[in-house]
Amino acid sequence: IICQMPYRLFCLLMAAVGIQAQQTPSINDLNAECLGNVIRLSVAPLFEEVDAVFNDTQIINLTPGLATQCGFSFKFDPMGNAMFFASLQNCFSQNMVTLSTVVLVMQFRLPGNHMTEDPVYRVGKTCSYTPWTSREILCDRNYMEASDAFKEASGQIEQAVASGYKMTAVVFSPSKKVMNVDEVQRKGYAIANTPTRLVLRSPHNAEETYLQNVAGVPMRVCKMFCYDVHLASCFTAGAVAFTPEVITWYMPKHIDPLFSSDAFTMLEVYMGIDAKRLDTEEMAARNYSVLVTEAHIIVEIPVGAVGGYFKSHIQDDQYFVTYTIEPMLELLWIEEVAHEDTRYKVLFPITTPPMARPPQVHTPLDTVPEQAVFVLELGTFNLDVELLNITFPTMVLTVAECNARGFNVQEQRSLDNTLKTFRMEVPFSDPLKRVEQGVTTFTLQLLYGLVVFPEYAPFSHSAVVDAVLLDIVPPSVTGNCDQENFHITVDYSNQEPFFVVLVGKRLLNHELAQQYLTEGDADFTITLPFSSPDAVFESVHSSSVRSRLDVALLNPYNNMTIKYFSLACSFLKTLTECFSNGTMTALAVKVESAPNLNPGQLTLSDPACGPTYSDDRFAYFHFTVNSCGTTRKFINNVMLYENEISLPDELEVKLNATTSSEDEYQLKVSCYYVVNITRTLAFLTRPRDNEPFAETGTGRLMVRMRLAQDASYNTFYQEEDYPVVKYLKQPLHFEVELTRSSDPKVVLMLDHCWATLNEDRDSRPRWNLIINGCENPEDPYRVVFHPVVADARVHFPPHVKRFEVHMFSFAEDAVFVHCDVVICDASSPAGGPCSGQCVNQDNPKRGRSCFMLFRPCRTITELMDLFEEHHLYVSSGYILWV
Repeated sequence: IICQMPYRLFCLLMAAVGIQAQQTPSINDLNAECLGNVIRLSVAPLFEEVDAVFNDTQIINLTPGLATQCGFSFKFDPMGNAMFFASLQNCFSQNMVTLSTVVLVMQFRLPGNHMTEDPVYRVGKTCSYTPWTSREILCDRNYMEASDAFKEASGQIEQAVASGYKMTAVVFSPSKKVMNVDEVQRKGYAIANTPTRLVLRSPHNAEETYLQNVAGVPMRVCKMFCYDVHLASCFTAGAVAFTPEVITWYMPKHIDPLFSSDAFTMLEVYMGIDAKRLDTEEMAARNYSVLVTEAHIIVEIPVGAVGGYFKSHIQDDQYFVTYTIEPMLELLWIEEVAHEDTRYKVLFPITTPPMARPPQVHTPLDTVPEQAVFVLELGTFNLDVELLNITFPTMVLTVAECNARGFNVQEQRSLDNTLKTFRMEVPFSDPLKRVEQGVTTFTLQLLYGLVVFPEYAPFSHSAVVDAVLLDIVPPSVTGNCDQENFHITVDYSNQEPFFVVLVGKRLLNHELAQQYLTEGDADFTITLPFSSPDAVFESVHSSSVRSRLDVALLNPYNNMTIKYFSLACSFLKTLTECFSNGTMTALAVKVESAPNLNPGQLTLSDPACGPTYSDDRFAYFHFTVNSCGTTRKFINNVMLYENEISLPDELEVKLNATTSSEDEYQLKVSCYYVVNITRTLAFLTRPRDNEPFAETGTGRLMVRMRLAQDASYNTFYQEEDYPVVKYLKQPLHFEVELTRSSDPKVVLMLDHCWATLNEDRDSRPRWNLIINGCENPEDPYRVVFHPVVADARVHFPPHVKRFEVHMFSFAEDAVFVHCDVVICDASSPAGGPCSGQCVNQDNPKRGRSCFMLFRPCRTITELMDLFEEHHLYVSSGYILWV
């Protein structure tokens, strides 16, 4: 072999000298990176031409053939992004100091207005690559390259190179074909050298390239000999297996054409994407894996993983997608016999076979037929698909024409911006309409016209969609107020309700319905006290409170509002009282304009005077006119006392720091006295007049339970008669009585009654007799309630409850009977036990019990006397039966 070194060596290395825009337009993501023996340049817009700049003056257009011969490759994705790869040892790199430090300058011409000079961008990059291994092999998408160091024993070769000799011939193996350098260059090969290395480059489809099976994997091999340097073993497509979920890439661990013996040691194995190595954390995050076995190095990549992209294809008017990714394997091994190390890097683009993705037309969950609009979504597609037109039975409309008609055609993208669907709304006035027995059916026939870019490959998808609409009358909502309550009526005609009810901010569930709801045949009425937490206080005045209740009917599938209704009324209430003994009471109310207010933090003018009672909506104050910072003025024959309810200064500063100034709260309270008459004056709040509201107070009462000797309830067993003995078929007659009370406004209610085997009321087992004021429905021998009428002994029948229990109710022969009772206000029954004795559970109308909500007492004094329901409990003596 006769070889002579060339006059000048060109090696490609891209080095960042900077990016100079020679025209005004900008370029996105122009980023050059040194990646070992490869340089990568990312360019967002596609470029038209790439030039190699030699000596910063000579510009050479890098055609596809020249790129393959000189060590360059290009990659484009459907989004218009481009990657430019260059070998460090390409034809146009410039040696700055040594082979380990080189510089490359490239020039990109981007698409522009050809009437003027095209936008041109020049990029330079300087890279260092040390140390070079004895042999460097690079397999790129369009070429393979090998470089080998001149061996120490070949000192004559180095001297010849230094003397300026040129290489004149190359021998190919196994054909033994000899070509001179000019002929090799004309066939697309490249040969170059430095004083220490020889570089050979071959296109993948070169004439002297052949296939060889290595460990079951087909590999493309090219051997060119000059100074004992050869190329070998780059992959073919047969090295990859596919499933719909995973790509598996097989690489022989022992690449026979490159080894002189079987004695070698694998030093490094790296995986990467687009020529860039990935660390362990990055690979785990992307679900990549690399497995080294005795025979192979196996790489697994999930289809759709980060680093690749999907591309759309059309076959026989059917939609398919492929997935493309370019993994990299970089190996370093040392042969123990020759004591030479080899770095092997392969950039291997992989594309899956076409996968069918038939588009689907579906109706989103938020579609409501009653809105008389078809809402359709067509998908799912890659981003390279566009909707051009839609064919209706009578016309073809472009997307712009559809939107002009109000069809609202929109493109919607996924959260990761990789997929798209097309949404459209078509009113029922356009499709075909059919009416049968009170049911209206609308049919929409469509043909979507779509195209795949940049190939401009057209395809279509047809759809027929039906919408069924029952001829229902929309529900109506009306309302009114009395002195205490809101009354909201919902009429849904003769159809079953297809909505849920939102009262204030809460859904009307079964528990709330028991308290608020009264049902009719085709309507229902919600009765709600003005002070309910579900209502809001809008404002307060000297003698009234303005409260508002919002009611909404919602679609249960998507929570869209079907009907909204708001009712606001003023309720006459006295919120401030002045007493002749010099005592004042005031109630502060949390209003809608102060949503962040905590009433419990309010104080009088003296910060030490907080509310006597407070909750999340009210604060009740009780004080004397000579305390808590109350001021006094004399105006003619009137003595005026004034105080103010507000937040302490430090709390108000903190509140205003996190909320708007509207949350400021100030309430003026005043009383004036003329002679001995007490009167109530007006008070004001900021930002609006807000009148407070009060809760109830507490009291003490006595309750007893006795066992009557018969159903007349005239005589009772005494304490010394216990244990009382009864036969199994004999009933027990119990009477529970409120004692020491002559208040006709008070009512005694049974809440729960049960039996136990010992005196401990919390012991087990336990037999429930009365639950929530009603007989136990699971007991076959239910409790019987007896009416109570006034007589010589019973002066107040509401203070007494009587019930009868059958002995078959118990599984044992001795029990104690216990009851929880509630003392209620007869004039204003609250919810729960105070709503009344149990309603018949077998009511055939609806099977629901009707309850009323708590109604506030009429005065502050009564509120304090009945602060809450009084829960008491009583127990019987020991009862035996035989």
